[in-house]
Formats: sequence, structure tokens, C-alpha cells
Amino acid sequence: MKKRSLLIAVGVIVFGIIASIALVSQTKKKEVAGKRAFPQHTVYQAGTIKPDNLSQEEMDAAVATFYETWKDNYLKQPADKNDEYYIFYNDKGYAEPKNAVTVSEAHGYGMMITAIMAGSEDKRYFDGLYRFYKAHGSDHDPSLMAWQQVKDKSGKIINTPGDADSATDGDMDIAYSLLLAHQQWGSEGEIDYFASAKDILDAIMSNEINRSQSLVKLGDWAEDEDDVYGQSTRSSDLLLNHFKTFEAATGNEDWKDVRDKAYKVIQSIYKEKSGNTGLIPDFIVQSKGEYQPAEADFLEGENDGNYSWNSSRTPWRYTLDYLLTGDERALPQLKKMNDWIKAETDGNPENIQSGYTLSGKAVEEGNSTSFVAPFMVSAMVDSSNQQWINRLWNRTIQEQGDDDYFANTIKLQTMIVASGNWWAPLEETN
Repeated sequence: MKKRSLLIAVGVIVFGIIASIALVSQTKKKEVAGKRAFPQHTVYQAGTIKPDNLSQEEMDAAVATFYETWKDNYLKQPADKNDEYYIFYNDKGYAEPKNAVTVSEAHGYGMMITAIMAGSEDKRYFDGLYRFYKAHGSDHDPSLMAWQQVKDKSGKIINTPGDADSATDGDMDIAYSLLLAHQQWGSEGEIDYFASAKDILDAIMSNEINRSQSLVKLGDWAEDEDDVYGQSTRSSDLLLNHFKTFEAATGNEDWKDVRDKAYKVIQSIYKEKSGNTGLIPDFIVQSKGEYQPAEADFLEGENDGNYSWNSSRTPWRYTLDYLLTGDERALPQLKKMNDWIKAETDGNPENIQSGYTLSGKAVEEGNSTSFVAPFMVSAMVDSSNQQWINRLWNRTIQEQGDDDYFANTIKLQTMIVASGNWWAPLEETN
């Protein structure tokens, strides 16, 4: 009897092990790559270029390798939520308060990146990022994300107390990422990506767009009636290709008006303020019916009216619309910017400084990847930039000891674009 009991016990243990292996195997089978997983090799606008000093396979491998590094450094889970993820942005301790862990800008980037890459584990990461976003809604509208999260004394991640407003760029990137996810994995699972995208887009249109002017506002905290903040914008929030995607996804033609106004604002600054450089300031305000660079300390600091840490992203953000749709409205400015920065640096990316006045005077020394990498994307518009873009790629992929979350996250996204692997979810969205 003892022998028989022992055999039965062993059988139960073996069965349990087999069942566990089967369960793990089944779980792994559920983690499948997206329908348009990286690499995509998107066909951009005719006449545009990519780096040609290495093969496509080598560029793809560089992106894939750096994606793994980026995830290791910045993709994190809350201690008390094993089904959520967030992007840790305070790796260098620059942020205030010191217990800050992430912002909606970082979160939007993370959701776009995981949806573009869409490898076998990326749906799990994306869904976890989505759950974190939903758990940290703005006080004004829970469909929008509070702009910053911190760790409280117990280690729990919460919205920054007394400051749970939204930031428009993060919300728009989250919406865009959900449309990417809809095409990658479909919306029939646990999360209806497409319905969620339309929900946040409705909230953005209601709370973060000055409807009477079709102008992108700074966040849901800016009232339309406010003569200052209700009628100003951040240049890096003018996400031209996003607006086309939002219109295609929703059928709401108000997004066309937002896109046209964004182009109007950009062209106005270029023609009136930066005709010799093509640069655009961090913040743009209205004064006497005209668009102007903001004064110093308008919102963030002394360089609010210069080409600085916010607008450093515009060569990448603005160029995307031309690459993907051929819209030429920003093309003259982009070409001017490329010609100017090449001449200013004698064709050496190591000479790019971390900020300029609109007339081209350096305002902050340094060679941050945050300023170098976006020029790699704007260089794509003209074949005369071939040697320049090759040098920019070589500089961008170098590891820099002082590069933080911001620099490395911009680096990854611009590498995806420059390698020919970014795409817009314009088709089959409904």
C-alpha cells in the first residue's frame, strides 16, 4: 500500500509539472508578434534618403539592439502592479520633485515604440503601459493622462499631488499608439484599442484644442478664454502627421482644421522670424493677431522663445508628415534648416550645440543626442544631404555618458524613422 501511495504521489507531481509546462507553453503562444512587426521597411516619399554607409540589415540590427537596451533602462513595473508598465524618465535625477518617476510624454513615447516594434513580448508591454495610463487620469478628464507621476512614501506610484493636469503631446502620442496597436493586434481582445483611441481623441478635441481657433493648447489646464495660455502652443506639440491619422481614424474633419492651423503657425514663424535658419521656438504665442516666439520664462525657462529642449524635436516631428504623405508645406523650412545646420557646424555633427536663438546663435553649449538625432530625420528630405545623414547616423548611435531618458528615447525613435521603419496607421482603422 505504501508503495502504491508513493507511485500515486509521484504521478500527481509529474502531472502537475506537465500541466505547468503546458500552461507556460500556452502563455508563450499567446505572445505573438504584431501583423506589421519590426522591421517594416516603409516606402517613404519618392526622392527621400536613408543612411547608405551601412546595409539595411545593419540598420535594422542597430535599432533592434538599442531597443533592448532602451527597455532594460526605462521600461519598468510598479512594485504593487504586475500587470502595468511605465517609462522611467528620472534616471539622472534631473526632474522635480525628486521622487518623480514618469510623465505622459514619456508614456506616449513608450506606447508608440512598443506598438511599432510589436515583437512577441511587446503586446504585453503595450497593454501594461495602457493600464498604467488608465490608472493615472487627469483631474479634468480621466480619458487624458495626468502629466506627471511620483512615488509616495509607501512606494506607490500616484499622480503628482495638486498637479494632475494633462500635457497635450503625451495624450496625442497615446492616441496614435492605440491606432498602431489596433492594426498590429486588432481590437477584439481584452482591450478595444480602437474604441480607446476614439475616446482619448474626443477628450483631446474637447479639452486640449482651442476650438474657436483650431489651435493645439498646452494642456487641459489652459482655458480657451485665457488670452495668454489659451492662445499659445508648444511647437513640438504640432504633430502634423498625427492629425491626418486622427482624421482618417475618426472621420472628424475638425482634425483637418487643426492640421491646417498648425502648418499656418509654423510657416508664420519661419517667414517672419527664422528665414535664415528655419528654426522654431519652444513656445509660440499670439500677439496682436500674429504668432510670435514666447518671451523668456513664459512657462519653463529663459529659452522659451529659442530653439531649445522642446523644439529640438521638431526636425523629426515635422519631417514625418512629408516622409509618409508627401505634404510639402513644411518642406522649404526643413531644407533651410538642413542647409543652415550643415553650414553652422562645418558638416560635423559633433559641433551641434544644445540650443540656438532663431537667428542661429548658440545659447547652450553641448552636443546632446536630443539635438543631434532629430536633424538626422530632417536630412532625409533631400539627396544632397547623403554624406550629412551618414555622419548624423554615426554620431547618433554612439553611446554618450550624459545621455538620459529624453536623449535615448528620441534617439530610438529617430533611428526607427531613419532606418525606414516608421509607419502611420492610416488604413483599415474602422
